[in-house]
Amino acid sequence: MEYTIVGIVIFVIAVLVVGGAFLIRPRHSVETEERPKVEEPQTQEGRPPATVEEGAAEDGGATAAVAEPAAPTAPAQPVAPQIETPPPSAGRLVRLRARLAQSQNAFGRGLLTLLSSDKLDEDVWEEIEEVLITADVGVTSASQIVEGLRTKVKVLGTRTPGDVRSLLREELVAHINPDLDRAVRTEPHGDRPAVIMVVGVNGVGKTTTTGKLARVIIGDGHTAVLGAADTFRAAAAEQLQTWGERVGAPVIRKEEGADPASVAFDAVTRGIADGVDTVIIDTAGRLHTKTGLMDELGKVKRVVEKRSQVDEVLLVLDATTGQNGLRQARVFAEVVNITGIVLTKLDGTAKGGIVIQVQRELGVPVKLVGLGEGPDDLAPFDPETFVDAILELS
Repeated sequence: MEYTIVGIVIFVIAVLVVGGAFLIRPRHSVETEERPKVEEPQTQEGRPPATVEEGAAEDGGATAAVAEPAAPTAPAQPVAPQIETPPPSAGRLVRLRARLAQSQNAFGRGLLTLLSSDKLDEDVWEEIEEVLITADVGVTSASQIVEGLRTKVKVLGTRTPGDVRSLLREELVAHINPDLDRAVRTEPHGDRPAVIMVVGVNGVGKTTTTGKLARVIIGDGHTAVLGAADTFRAAAAEQLQTWGERVGAPVIRKEEGADPASVAFDAVTRGIADGVDTVIIDTAGRLHTKTGLMDELGKVKRVVEKRSQVDEVLLVLDATTGQNGLRQARVFAEVVNITGIVLTKLDGTAKGGIVIQVQRELGVPVKLVGLGEGPDDLAPFDPETFVDAILELS
């Protein structure tokens, strides 16, 4: 009996095992057939394609398309700055005359009002002299101008507005001295370019003046190379580079802190090699109280002269600085032979009399004036046009 029971149990277990295996195996097989393993297509690098576009039709059907690989994009090339053609220097001061007249109204109108007074007594003449001194004409020049006017008014005995303007114009033009040579020497000599050094303290607009001067020279049909010898101010070379690119003038520069004399030397060497007409060298802004820096400026000039003579040393002065500007001028004149003055910021001041004073003190002519922030607001100085603008004469 016991054997019978054991046999039945073994039979049941065997049936269960065989039946379970039979039921499980077909299910696994079906699942395998319904979901076969599909390997993704591989690219040469062993990665799936980059882009697959999938879309479904409205009836539920699915479509798939492999997108064409995008063409490689070429790296963006830097855009070369457009070369500008500056206007010629001729007539610039005439074109900027209205701006100059506006800035000098207090000076010119004050003088004309006083001279047109019904009674020109001692008090009025003292006021006229005070207006002249306030405009930075200088004490000596102011005194001489007043004496000349007093004599002419007494002799002629007339004070109509037209006569007053004419008398004042004659005196101012005479003291500015129209006979001085105000030409900026930009013509090459032989196989050597003309060399212009631009000097001045920081903040007077020296680097900007160098860039504007390049525009004047190129506008007159000449060629130029710029030397960024202000290696102590990080932004100076970049600023000059921008000015040069706008007019197509090469700029010679070195790393910050390099020897300024070596930059100037290389600029002149490049000018000779390229056969350009003019090399303009922007020097560092020298504090005129620091002897060592001023001595270095003299070194730059001496090094340049090993390659070519220096034709111009233009001292840039801020027209608003007055007596301080004159002190700067005197110290610079002791270090290098100043050949001309560039007065900047003349559009924002009624102190145009500094033209008279600086020429009297140094015996050096004002050759260029800056009358605004525009790239072509640097103009050759003309005494008669300047005085006419002050007095608003047509």
